[in-house]
Amino acid sequence: MIDSTTIALLIPEIILIGAATLLCMLGAFRPLRTVASGLAFVALVGAAAALWAQDSGLNLFSASAPAVSASGPLLIDLFGHTACWGILAVGAVLVLMLARPQQDEQRAEEVASLLLMLAGLMIVATANELILLFVGLELVSIPTYVLLYVGRHDSRGQEAASKYFFLSILSSAVLLYGFSFLYGAAGSTRLDKIAAGISLATAAASSSGFSTVLVPVAILLMFAGLAFRLTVVPFHFYAADVYQGTSNANAGLLSTLPKIAGLAALSRILLAALPGWETLGWKVVLVVSVLTMTLGNVLALWQNNLRRLLAYSSIAHAGYLLIGVAVALAVRTTQVGVAAGGFLTNSAALNGLGTAIFYLAVYMFATLGTFAALIYLSQGDQQVNTLVDISGLNRTNPVVALMVAVFMFSLAGIPPLAGFWGKFSLLYGALTLDEFSAQGEVWLRPWFIGLAVVAVLNAAIAAAYYLRVIGAMYFRSPEKRPFDAERGFGPAVAMAVCVALVIGIGLLPGKFLDGAVRAGQSISEPAAQQAMTKPSPISQPTALPVAAADRSR
Repeated sequence: MIDSTTIALLIPEIILIGAATLLCMLGAFRPLRTVASGLAFVALVGAAAALWAQDSGLNLFSASAPAVSASGPLLIDLFGHTACWGILAVGAVLVLMLARPQQDEQRAEEVASLLLMLAGLMIVATANELILLFVGLELVSIPTYVLLYVGRHDSRGQEAASKYFFLSILSSAVLLYGFSFLYGAAGSTRLDKIAAGISLATAAASSSGFSTVLVPVAILLMFAGLAFRLTVVPFHFYAADVYQGTSNANAGLLSTLPKIAGLAALSRILLAALPGWETLGWKVVLVVSVLTMTLGNVLALWQNNLRRLLAYSSIAHAGYLLIGVAVALAVRTTQVGVAAGGFLTNSAALNGLGTAIFYLAVYMFATLGTFAALIYLSQGDQQVNTLVDISGLNRTNPVVALMVAVFMFSLAGIPPLAGFWGKFSLLYGALTLDEFSAQGEVWLRPWFIGLAVVAVLNAAIAAAYYLRVIGAMYFRSPEKRPFDAERGFGPAVAMAVCVALVIGIGLLPGKFLDGAVRAGQSISEPAAQQAMTKPSPISQPTALPVAAADRSR
């Protein structure tokens, strides 16, 4: 039920949607189009102020804050609000990237579409109900179609937009089909009630197996629907063509915002609403992670087009991201039945979902900084497309070349930049997982050691194509006359902000990683409480009593 409290909690999203509506109206008047970026920043500041007021009132970021509180279809927790702050930060960088100096007929529509996407992402991050979750996802997808169509007007741009449109519609249909199975199994669309319903259905499986048959089908369909947004195998195939066919700004947007939506929705559904099915979850996610990072890195080796290269890089980083999700699901398999007097085995030293959040953040800022540099170096419809276009960049624009090199080193995981700590935290969480599954028959450690080894090998492969980009800038002579770069103020500021974050997080990773880990722990608590009502057969010699485990956390 939606009441005044729920409406008050939606004020940040309402501000963004209201500003987007106003921008669409102003776009009809040519003189007013130039204020689009400024109005978008005002809306972002207003949304941030409203979010700050909510955080202060709810005391979410303090150590004594309540874990979770619900208001109608919204779930207010540290995970959701941490995601919202990250979304606003990424939105500010993207608005800067869109603030190009030339007059653009669709500037207002582009910025309005971006604000709508940000509002949709914030809804996804705080949704406690399947219908609202789907509405948020569609509020991300539909403006993306608009951005792709207006971002580039040639045949390649229209082809890219059409491919993304039809495949996105298909993924939404698959996701809805999965939601229908989940509703049939649990009898509710609210995530907290789904968790309770699935627990009861699993406990009563001996008398009625119908619900337990629906759950794994729902998991696979929902994962397939969200895998499109994360660009993971086998739902990755659109990425390279769409990135190449669109503009640099749209490619930067596609490489970041849909991943936020995919991770947030996947976390809400798999970690918070499906207790007892984590074993199936971590197995599926682990296999997909290995395939995704390997295919993305190997195919990137042959790319000369920068957007195609970064598309395959985006696919590979989605594979790394799933390491954290797999660890989170695997840890959850051992947390069943604690309240019934069971034992909690030694969990991973770092929360899996928290490391995934941290990794996504450092990946996004390095990737957005790279696309901001490509926008800065472009001239109107003449975009920087290939490695040839940036050959000898160190001679013509050494500052931009240095910034791009920092971004490439971070994406490759070179210390002490932020990307190194992102990969390190994921691998550390996987390597410290020393547990048995809920039934006690599967020792998880060998699986995740193998996953970590594959990730390290893939990081070595990835370094090759990131170094190709650096080599083109520093060790090749210019093969063509460089574009008369627009040197726009917005992309320049976006580059500077991103490089500062990449270096700053790399030098001081502890505070950022600690915040991400706390956010990751908060999303698991509702489902963990549901899982505690089930008996557990685990009693391993290395287990810790519940109280001791709680103190160690």
